[in-house]
Amino acid sequence: MAAGNLGDRYVLRKLPQVTALFWVLKIVAVTLGETAGDLVGITFRTGYVVTELLFLSYFLIVLAIQVASRRFRPGVFWAVVLGTSMVGTEMSDLLDRGPGHGSAANGVGYGWGAIILTSLLALIFLLWWRTGQTFDVENIAGRKGEILYWTAILVSNTLGTASGDWLSDDTGLGFRNAFLIIAAIMVLIVAAHYLTRINTMLLFWLAFILTRPLGAAGGDALTKPVADGGLGWGTLWGSAALFGLLAVLVAHQARHVRRRPLPPLPYPVNRMTGAPQTPNGAVITRGRDATLPR
Repeated sequence: MAAGNLGDRYVLRKLPQVTALFWVLKIVAVTLGETAGDLVGITFRTGYVVTELLFLSYFLIVLAIQVASRRFRPGVFWAVVLGTSMVGTEMSDLLDRGPGHGSAANGVGYGWGAIILTSLLALIFLLWWRTGQTFDVENIAGRKGEILYWTAILVSNTLGTASGDWLSDDTGLGFRNAFLIIAAIMVLIVAAHYLTRINTMLLFWLAFILTRPLGAAGGDALTKPVADGGLGWGTLWGSAALFGLLAVLVAHQARHVRRRPLPPLPYPVNRMTGAPQTPNGAVITRGRDATLPR
């Protein structure tokens, strides 16, 4: 299909727009990923390796459903984000601490783990650029772009875990001070978004990484004993509460999308060559202002 014949062809969105609700859902999802990881790996004593295999199986199943979907489905999308958080937590712990319950003997340590994951994320973004996909996460309409998006999210959540652990443990700041620093950086990112011309995608990925340790701090605040500064809910009840909150927020987003369908995207083309690419959603031949079917 020639690029010149694509002017009246559009693709239904598969990924959400980045709004305040997006960030609230992201924080809740990664917080649940933290408490669920602790519930299965520590409370149930399955260990990092078994927990990672369980979470990886879940992640691959929901990711396959997401990739096969023809339009944005909030429940599926956030199930995948939750999966990246759960898998990322276990990947980071296994890399940094080694196998077992809290053992660091065979791990690379938090600092080296963060360096390795940062390098890996940089390589993913380099590959993303070389493939000619758009970097605008709200306007990804190509199949390859969506795969790169999910790969970057998985590594970002893994990096967020490692960097949060490094900040709170290796620097000696502790849980509370690390949380305050991360929260302050998040405020600066929001200010930079509204007050400067710094690239919005750079700010997006910085915020995406930092919401992971922010969520971990929130998870600890829910589950840790009162004597340690937490609410004492435990991993089971903390996870149940977070799951309920996530379900309510996802239902709200799904209802909003039904009432105000997301506008479709232009047919994807290579950012550098203009060659058509494989779309990641259903293709329609309606105008730019067409809306999603109910």
